Amino acid sequence: MRPLCAFQKAGVSFAGVGVNDLTDPVTVGIALGLFLGNPIGILGLVFVASKLRWVSLPTDVTWPQLVGTAFACGIGFTMSLFIASLAFEHADGSFWAADKLGILMGSAASALVGFAVLSIALPRADVDTGSR
Repeated sequence: MRPLCAFQKAGVSFAGVGVNDLTDPVTVGIALGLFLGNPIGILGLVFVASKLRWVSLPTDVTWPQLVGTAFACGIGFTMSLFIASLAFEHADGSFWAADKLGILMGSAASALVGFAVLSIALPRADVDTGSR
């Protein structure tokens, strides 16, 4: 129930959002920016910095783990809503539905892919159930 309260408190309303908004260029651009832009930027910078030997990955961190974390960084719900409201505050309001939908789509896709990659990349902990 808490995520629904977060949507409500952030002022997210799905009124006026239709199926056509899924392919709106603003919606697709925002969704792809969150879903692909963050991982590309994070991984690109870490790759270049590590090749230039400015940084090195910690000994217990692998590249697949970093990929999963970079995708998880695409979950930018609250800050993205804030930036979108500032970016389009003087517009006629026609972008607001596309903004919200793109942010939700990009954040959801980032969360799913980040979870999937990290669930594969992270080592499994042995769980002792206590039964003997």
